[in-house]
Amino acid sequence: MKNIKSMLPEEIAADFEAMGLPKYRAKQVFKWLVRGVGSFDEMSDIPKPLREKLEEEYSIYKPKVLSKQVSQIDGTIKYLWELCDGNAVETVVMSYKHGNTVCVSSQVGCRQGCAFCASTIGGLVRCLEPSEILDEVLFSELDSGKHISNIVLMGIGEPLDNFDNVMKFLKLVNCPDGMNIGMRHISLSTCGIIERFDDLAEQNLQLTLSVSLHAPDDETRSKIMPANRGRGVDELIAACKRYYDKTGRRISFEYAMIDGVNDTEYHARLLAKRAKAVCAHVNLIPLNHVEERQFKPSTDGHMKAFIKILEDSGVNVTVRRKLGGDVDASCGQLRRKMQKKK
Repeated sequence: MKNIKSMLPEEIAADFEAMGLPKYRAKQVFKWLVRGVGSFDEMSDIPKPLREKLEEEYSIYKPKVLSKQVSQIDGTIKYLWELCDGNAVETVVMSYKHGNTVCVSSQVGCRQGCAFCASTIGGLVRCLEPSEILDEVLFSELDSGKHISNIVLMGIGEPLDNFDNVMKFLKLVNCPDGMNIGMRHISLSTCGIIERFDDLAEQNLQLTLSVSLHAPDDETRSKIMPANRGRGVDELIAACKRYYDKTGRRISFEYAMIDGVNDTEYHARLLAKRAKAVCAHVNLIPLNHVEERQFKPSTDGHMKAFIKILEDSGVNVTVRRKLGGDVDASCGQLRRKMQKKK
């Protein structure tokens, strides 16, 4: 059976036309899907015989809340959603002055093996369908009551390792008849699957590409990020430059500050050189502690010294505001706790 929630309005219309149904029925069904229905029976303006026919042709499923944690510090909400096959993914809703941002997962688990991340413990289980990623946004909005204006694909998984489904999700969430979230309000994070950078550039999307760099040299990066092996930082920077030249969209370098690993003067000066080569913005991230990992966040002194070197070099740098520290807001932590209980 087809997953109707992963279909664009024009795809539903084409299917309905082939079944001899009028076009307006496709619009009706799509509007119901965006409201978060879990079955065709809930579509009250669709005739019962047609609802029964659609039930035979298409599948609908909505995720269940396995866990919901609300931060007592800043109101950040951490969801653990159960999918149709019993697997689970995490989603985080964060509130800022400019609006509410949802951080979504793109895979169940992750194969990239970053040494400081909880998401990759246990490896990759499967990729999420377009509708499952969309449901993270839709049901986070419906359950929280907070209007979602921004999306970051920075949750569990590597978006470019699920390229086709992520591209379909972006079209769905951007659809004027759907949630209608503009591409300029979406950020896609990658650990550096550079063979997909050119494919992404060809899409000519107005989103922000955030590269999880975390180290500016091969020796350090390969130790903490296996994805660097066989690619290398020089190749990654070259791919970033091609992307920037093709799209004109500034890239952001995500950089988790790890005490004694990537926060030295040497790393700061080389990072400044890398960032200036592609006009990148640098977003420093205070490392979240993960129980199964030995890494610790950089000290305040190292953070300040690192920032000064970047700013003195003319690099645009910010420090990510730490949210949801009391609700396991770091990627993969809540799912990992569930797995341990099982």
